[in-house]
Amino acid sequence: MSDGPASVVRAAGLVRTHFGESGPTHAVRGVDLCVRQGEFVAITGPSGAGKSTLLHLLGGLQRPDSGSIWLDGECTDTWRESRWAVERRRRIGIVFQFFNLVSSLSVADNVELPALLAGVSPKRARTEREALMAELGLTGKERSMPGELSGGEQQRVALARALVNHPPLLLADEPAGSLDSKGTREVMRLLSRFHHRGQTIVLVTHDARLASAADRVISFFDGRIADDAELDTTPSRRPGASGVLRLKD
Repeated sequence: MSDGPASVVRAAGLVRTHFGESGPTHAVRGVDLCVRQGEFVAITGPSGAGKSTLLHLLGGLQRPDSGSIWLDGECTDTWRESRWAVERRRRIGIVFQFFNLVSSLSVADNVELPALLAGVSPKRARTEREALMAELGLTGKERSMPGELSGGEQQRVALARALVNHPPLLLADEPAGSLDSKGTREVMRLLSRFHHRGQTIVLVTHDARLASAADRVISFFDGRIADDAELDTTPSRRPGASGVLRLKD
């Protein structure tokens, strides 16, 4: 490893095949990947390229058929689902296209839930929730139910929920896929804001506007990395960054 920021997540030789009625689909084919602290990486590509599968592997939502993943330098090969669940609360925030909020819980409870599950005191969970909701323009929505909010508001609640435990890694799977152009701009602005504060982000998107907010763009095609390019190597964009990082194809 070269000097510079440590890897937050690293993968080697990831393979994942889905089996359906039409036969096997090779979603991820031998992918090597390293995302360092403070990077904002966008993974782009056509529908069905395997982008979301790759993101789900990195977050432990799916298991690779072969290959390994390291979180903060720790190999996850032997982790069971219970361990992954704990680590997702501690180390990984995830934002989905369709929000995945708990419809029966208020906005405040949705945001606080990951913190409470991680063992944070109710007082601190509330403090963290209040700060995030104020920053995301959600003050006054605490008692609302998810179904009472607009799509953009629900995605901001989902972002607050993902960040309430200050995870080292934020995974975003098509976070603007169900939003209009205004909502897309809002998501892009918020992701950029947290990135500039040092948040490490891996974003899956087919939207070029969202991808342009990243400082590194990976083109994913047919389960493989087709290209990996840095959009901006300005040091202020990535604290501690030192040069271009290339991945194996």
